[in-house]
Amino acid sequence: MSDHASAASLPEYNTKIVKQFAITTVLWGVVGMLVGVILAAQLVWPDLNVGPYLHFGRLRPLHTNAVIFAFGGSALFAASYHVVQRTCQAPLISDKLAAFTFWGWQLVIVAAAITLPMGLTTTKEYAELEWPIDILIAVVWVVYAIVFFGTIMKRRAKHIYVANWFFGAFILAVAMLHIVNSLAVPVSWTKSYSIYPGAIDAMVQWWYGHNAVGFFLTAGFLGMMYYFVPKQAERPVYSYRLSIVHFWALIAIYIWAGPHHLHYSALPNWAQSLGMVMSLVLLAPSWGGMINGVMTLSGAWHKLRTDPTLRFLVVSLSFYGMSTFEGPMMAIKTVNALSHNTDWTIGHVHSGALGWVAMISIGSMYHLIPRLWGKQQMYSENLINIHFWMSTIGTVLYIASMWVNGIAQGLMWRAFNADGTLTYSFAEAVEASYPGYFVRFVGGFIFFAGMLLMAYNVYMTVGRDRATATASPAAAV
Repeated sequence: MSDHASAASLPEYNTKIVKQFAITTVLWGVVGMLVGVILAAQLVWPDLNVGPYLHFGRLRPLHTNAVIFAFGGSALFAASYHVVQRTCQAPLISDKLAAFTFWGWQLVIVAAAITLPMGLTTTKEYAELEWPIDILIAVVWVVYAIVFFGTIMKRRAKHIYVANWFFGAFILAVAMLHIVNSLAVPVSWTKSYSIYPGAIDAMVQWWYGHNAVGFFLTAGFLGMMYYFVPKQAERPVYSYRLSIVHFWALIAIYIWAGPHHLHYSALPNWAQSLGMVMSLVLLAPSWGGMINGVMTLSGAWHKLRTDPTLRFLVVSLSFYGMSTFEGPMMAIKTVNALSHNTDWTIGHVHSGALGWVAMISIGSMYHLIPRLWGKQQMYSENLINIHFWMSTIGTVLYIASMWVNGIAQGLMWRAFNADGTLTYSFAEAVEASYPGYFVRFVGGFIFFAGMLLMAYNVYMTVGRDRATATASPAAAV
């Protein structure tokens, strides 16, 4: 068959939905990280806490929801809809249902942006939204699953590519986690109470909380990695067999690691120990995936010198490797005794959130956006390069400052005088943290400024040469 005939036989993919989610990825990334910078500034300059709506306690859940579910979620929708069509050689089963997931997800985000500053919250970490919004999330997610798995079922390619395994696991696990953790008794339209009591509620919450990290922020983005790293490097996955082992090991182990968030709590000791052991075991599949991604560049290392998009993708894997080593280490009870409730935890979270999730999302969007709009490349490769260095420097400043703060806080809190009294007051520990908070603000601001550069680059890419006809959707593989 000729190349022309082969191209003509490809289906008309739905690129509109991918374009919509790609653009909202950038927009919500800017908004979510702006809120993060404001929060960092409030810890340096407390007078910036303006109540009640712009107070730290109201903005913090808005920040986490915006960066995880608005920015990260939009990136996952865009990537999964793009990848499943290309690797299955089939269009989405329903354009209308896909459109519903887009507008439904945006409605969830807007509802969060309204209710959280108003103080309408369940107080559950990463699950703060009240019950009417939770129901909307569940409906959107079920429709998302129908579109994704329905497309796989009607695939023309016999093989199901490994990226779709990760996307599929992420979709199923997040549905289960969200529904079980959000079960509640409503007492009004804006207030509900969890059906679980005491320590059980805490266990269910951190089963959800850690696996939101494990499946939403890890498995989903590993699906992204297994498609966009090989595509950008123009190399096959280093070991397809390792990718399958990585998949099954990761999803079998991750689900058990949640209790490490509840060390030295009312949770039974055996459950705490189980969470610690499973967290340590989790290091192996995590690093298996990281090594598989990095080694995909075998024979293509020279591309890193000239391709800033590839640099984003590969450095994100480095941060993934680092944070998935640090996480199991922090799950060890004796280490956790020092790190728990300190800024070290904040640094760890952001090595994964900024270094892994944000950077692989940014790299994937830089790969995807010019292809969606039929361009040869982004408007400015030089701006991508500047953005890469801003992201890397901002992330390193952020996590290093929080490491220093966290270890200092942990040591000060556990320091005792000879008579058994505390050596330092809590206020003294806060005062000692001030330089770290300032460095964190600087690092966060640099990262946010990089997102503004990306928004400009994307605007110029999408907006330039409007009169030029774009490439056909089937050609933009």
